[in-house]
This record gives sequence, C-alpha cells and structure tokens, in this order.
Amino acid sequence: MLTTMEGKILVTGASGFVGGAVCKALLAEGYSVRGTGRRPRPDSLEDAVEYVAGDLSDSSFVGGLFDRVVAVVHVAAKAGVWGDLPLYYQANVIATRVLLEESQRAGVQAFVFTSTPSVVFNGKPIRNGNEELPYGSKFPCAYPTTKAEAEQMVLAANSPAMRTLALRPHLIWGPGDPHLFPRVFERVDAGKLKIVGDGENRVDLTYIDNVAEGHLAALRSLLQGEGGGRAYFLTQDEPVPLWPFINRVLKATGRKPLQKRVPLPVAYGAGAVCEGIWKTLRLGGEPPMTRFVAKELATDHWFSSKAAREVLGYRPTVSMEEGLERYLRDL
Repeated sequence: MLTTMEGKILVTGASGFVGGAVCKALLAEGYSVRGTGRRPRPDSLEDAVEYVAGDLSDSSFVGGLFDRVVAVVHVAAKAGVWGDLPLYYQANVIATRVLLEESQRAGVQAFVFTSTPSVVFNGKPIRNGNEELPYGSKFPCAYPTTKAEAEQMVLAANSPAMRTLALRPHLIWGPGDPHLFPRVFERVDAGKLKIVGDGENRVDLTYIDNVAEGHLAALRSLLQGEGGGRAYFLTQDEPVPLWPFINRVLKATGRKPLQKRVPLPVAYGAGAVCEGIWKTLRLGGEPPMTRFVAKELATDHWFSSKAAREVLGYRPTVSMEEGLERYLRDL
C-alpha cells in the first residue's frame, strides 16, 4: 500500500456527501488527499484535505490536479431522475473521459469509479442481482444513460499501467444525507407521497460508512494489482421492505406513516404524462412523477455484494439496525 509520502489520492466530488465520506476514510487510513468539486470548499470537509474547485470537463483545469497523484477516486457526477441529456453528458461522460486521459498522462496507478446499479435498469424486478446482469438498453432518463457509458469507458481503460474498476452502491443514506430521506420528508410534509404498488417490494439501502469502506477496499485491491477491469455491486446484503422501512423512519421523526396507495400502472402512466408536459412546456425542476421513479418505488431491486467481498475484501461495518439508530440520533 502507498504511504502518505509516496503520493496523493485525488477524490472528485469531495464537496458532496459520498466524496466527503471517502476523503475522511482515506485520511483515517493514512493517505494524503487532494479533493475537487464544483462548489466552494464545504465546511464539512476534513481540514487535512487539500481542496480545489473547478470543472472536470475542462482539461486544462483537470491537468493541473495531478501533481504527485498516484490514484483517483472519481465520485463526482450529475445525479437525478430528470433533466436535459447534454447537461448529464458533459458532467458524467465528458468529465470522466477527460479525467481518464489526464490520469493516464500523469502515470496514475489506480482509478476507482463510483457508478450506480441504475446502469442495469430494465424496468423489471431485480432480486439478488449480480454483475452478470447486462447494461440497460432503453433507459427512461439521462442519469443511467450517461453513467452506463461512463462506466464502460472506465472499464475499457483498465491496463497493467493503470488499473480501473467501477463500484455500484445503491441508495446511499446516513447522517448528512442531503438527498434520500430529506426528499421523502419534503414530499410527506407536503402531502405528496403515497405508497406505489403493493408496498411489499424490497430494496437495498447502503449506509454511508459502508460505501466509504467499499471505496477503500477497491483502492487497496487495485494498488495491489487485483480486481481491475470489472464492476462491483456495493450493498449491505440486507434488503429491506421499502415502505415499512420508510414508515418506521417517518414514525420515529414524529410523522404519520403512509397508508394511501396508488397502483404501479397508474403511477407509471402519470409519470409518462408528467414527462410529456414537462418536455412540451419546458418546465423547470423535476416532474412530480416519472416512469423511472414509479418503477423504482414499486419493484424489487436488490443486489449481491459477493464479488466485492470475495475479490476486493469489502466488509460492511454498519448494519441496517445500527445505521438507523445512528441516523435517527443524528436527526
């Protein structure tokens, strides 16, 4: 393993939830970390992280990040269920291409890419899915479309000179989560969330500390010359019934559990209508429902982390129960 004297680890998306957690975990391992992101340095970022803000699709900016960098953890991405393809393409595909090219030019040894299970989305339930699942072919939004292209680009760049891999963490949550449960709370408080489908579907949620540990395991493996050229699902292997879990959190935060339901075909149809309206009228923000969200809320989608455990040595350290206790205590 490299020591802090031998070089730096460059972490993109360091100003975000996952990137910040990865930086913290790397520092705890003794690595020297340089972080970058679109936003100014956030107060939550560890003081020991050297931080530079900029645009990863700008090759001149990116080229200036690599002094003494020996490995890259590319967390940065534009995520979402709605938006114009060109914006996602620039943030997720072009930026990844530039980062790969500059990494190769700088002699970087290892490149870890944060992907998403959405790259295998096919509109059908996925139960104990593994890495043999094919990439989706008809994605309903720009995020999985561009992440799938970027992931394939990263894996194709794997070589003895620079080993690469992709991680697919699913529904990341925990203290400081700015997306998952805050959005649930917002919609519940506005009276705009109902149970979609029969309410029995199971999903993976991955606690933030386990996601950070997965990135560390991936980096260790690549630097030891192992695990390159493939993708790995990153979960806790503890899928939960989605709606009962959400209701448990709602009740613990003093909110009424959800009871009203809407059938999946109705929600899916409403999503198609909303998408049409938003496209035609070029409305801002996200539609209240999309086809992608309807499917995600109503179907099973959980995956196996067996490959990550066996090849990378990934070991999740926080169970769902402990994670929930920590999250509620933080709230």
